Amino acid sequence: MPSSPIQSSPSPNIRLTVPFFMVRDMEASLGFYVDKLGFKITNQWAPNGKIEWCWLQRDEVSIMLQEPRDREKFDQEGAKGQGISICFQCMDALALYHEFTAKGVEIKETFVGNNLWVVAFNDPDGYRLDFESPTDVPEETKYSEWAK
Repeated sequence: MPSSPIQSSPSPNIRLTVPFFMVRDMEASLGFYVDKLGFKITNQWAPNGKIEWCWLQRDEVSIMLQEPRDREKFDQEGAKGQGISICFQCMDALALYHEFTAKGVEIKETFVGNNLWVVAFNDPDGYRLDFESPTDVPEETKYSEWAK
C-alpha cells in the first residue's frame, strides 16, 4: 500500500485546547466562574430558556461548561473532576489569589512549585484549577510564610 507524504502547512493545524467540564448545576458553576473568577459568557446554548452549554472566556483562555439533562444519571456516575487539573499560565498568579479570595474563593495554601507560584483550588464539581506564574522564590515556599 503506498504511503502518502506528510505535508507541512505554513500555519499550525492545532491551535487551541479548551477544557470542557460537565457540571451538576449550571447556575452554581456560572456563579463561581463568572462572579468569583471573572470569566465572561461569550457563547451559550439555551434551548429551553435555561443555559445548558456555554463557552466562557477570561483574557486569552476559555473553558466550556455543560449541564446534563439527566442529572440522576450524572450523579450516579460518581465524583467529577478527580485527577483532572487545568493549569492556567499567568503573568501574576498572586494578584489572582488576592482577587479570588476577596470574592470568597477558598484557597488553602498558595506555594512555589517548579519555579511557579501555584494558586490552586477546586471548582464546585471538583475540577482542580491551578493559576501559575513564574517566580525566583525558593521551591516549596508557602505564600503565608513569604508574605510576612
